[in-house]
Amino acid sequence: MALGGGIFLTQNKVLPGAYINFVSLNSGTAELGERGFAAMGFELDWGPEGEIFTVTNGDFQKNSAKYFGYAYTSDKLKGLRDLFLNAKTLYAYRLNGGVKAANAYATAKYSGTRGNDIKIGIAVNADDENKFDVTTYVDNNVADSQTVETAAGLVSNNWVDFKADAALAAAAATALTGGTNGSVTGQSHQDFLDKLEKFSFNALGVVTTDAVTKGLYSAFTKRMRDEVGLKFQCVVYNLAADHEGVVSVKNACSDTGENAASAVYWVTGAIAGCEINKSNLNKRYDGKFTITADYTQAQLEAAIRAGEFTFHFVGEDLRVLADINTLVTVSDTKGDMFKENQTVRVCDQIANDIANIFNTRYLGTVPNDKAGRTSLWTDIVKHHKQLEDIRAIEDFDPENITVERGDTKKSVVVNDVITVVNAMGQLYMTVLVE
Repeated sequence: MALGGGIFLTQNKVLPGAYINFVSLNSGTAELGERGFAAMGFELDWGPEGEIFTVTNGDFQKNSAKYFGYAYTSDKLKGLRDLFLNAKTLYAYRLNGGVKAANAYATAKYSGTRGNDIKIGIAVNADDENKFDVTTYVDNNVADSQTVETAAGLVSNNWVDFKADAALAAAAATALTGGTNGSVTGQSHQDFLDKLEKFSFNALGVVTTDAVTKGLYSAFTKRMRDEVGLKFQCVVYNLAADHEGVVSVKNACSDTGENAASAVYWVTGAIAGCEINKSNLNKRYDGKFTITADYTQAQLEAAIRAGEFTFHFVGEDLRVLADINTLVTVSDTKGDMFKENQTVRVCDQIANDIANIFNTRYLGTVPNDKAGRTSLWTDIVKHHKQLEDIRAIEDFDPENITVERGDTKKSVVVNDVITVVNAMGQLYMTVLVE
C-alpha cells in the first residue's frame, strides 16, 4: 500500500495516511462507498494465470466462458453462481496453472484441461478455392470462424492463439491435446494474497478445509485490517479465529464430489453484498449446494456463543441463524456489539470512506489550520448524516465529532461517537389478559 493506515496506540506513525481506531464506549462531500466487492482464488480448468482479473455480475452471466471456460449454467461454475447471487464485482485469481493444449494449428489461450475440448476445423472456402474457412469449436459448438489465405492471416480469439507458420489444408476438426491442470499449493494462496493488497473489497473468501491455508487467510485479514487499514471481512470454513474480521461458516456441504467448505461461496457473496443498513440475519439460502443443518436448539445456541455463522432450517427454508463473526473475547474497547457483522460493516464503511476523503482531499493539500480542520469536520459530519439518513446509525450529534491538531504540525486527531443500528433479531412481548 502506498499510504499508511490501520489502528494506532500512540501518535508515532511514519507513513502519511489515515489511522482510525474503533472502540466501544465503556458500559456504566463525503459519499458512502459502494459495497458488493468480493475477492476469491479458484482452482480452475481455464483462465488467466498469475494475475487478479475483475468480473462483474453482468460479465459473469454473459461471458462466463471467456473468463472461466464454461457456460453460466455449467456445474463447474456452481460455486461462482452462488457467490454472484449477492456479490456485484469479483476480484478473481486462478490458483493453479498448468500446461496449454495444442495441435498443429493453434495453442489454447490458457493452460488447463478445458483446452482439450477445443477443436480446429479447416475447409476450402466455397466461393474462393484459394482461401480456407478456419473454425474453432468448443464442445463441438462453433466459437469462431475466419476466412484466410494463410495461417498468418488468422487472428487470435478467446480460445486459441493460431500458429502463423502452420500449413493450412482441408481437414476434419482436430482436437487440441495435452492440456493439464497444475496443483494448488500454499504458495499459490500466498501469491494471490500478495497481489490482493492493492485492491479494495468487502469480503475475501477461501473454499478449503486445510487448517494451514485457513490460518494464512485469517492472519492476512488481521494484518490488513489492523496494520494496513484495509477493512474487509474474510469468510472461511470452521475456524475459531476470535476476530471481528473473520467469519467462520459452520455448515458443511454434503454433495458428492464437492468441497465440504462450499457454503463459503454463498456466504462470501452475502457478506460482500449486504448493505451497511441491512443484515444477513434470517436471509434465505438460495444457492445450489446441499448444506447440512441438522442442529438442535442447544447446538444452535452454542454456535452463536462460539461465533459460528450458521444456517438452520425454518420450515423448509434454509436461513442464516445470526449474522455474526468469530469474535468471542470481548473487552472494554471491543464489546459485544462487534460480534455483529452489521456493526462491523458500519465501522468498516466509516474507516474506508473517511480514509478515502482524507487521502484524496486533504493529504498534502489542505493546511492543518483551524479552517482546514473545520473543513474536515464538515466532511465527516456530512458523511455521518448520510449514514443516519439510511438508518445505519442513529441519534447522531455533530457535536460529538472533534477535529484537533495532533502532536505534530502535520497530524490531526479526530474523536467520534456513533450509535450503530442493528436489524431486529429478538422479540420480547408481554400481553396482559383481563
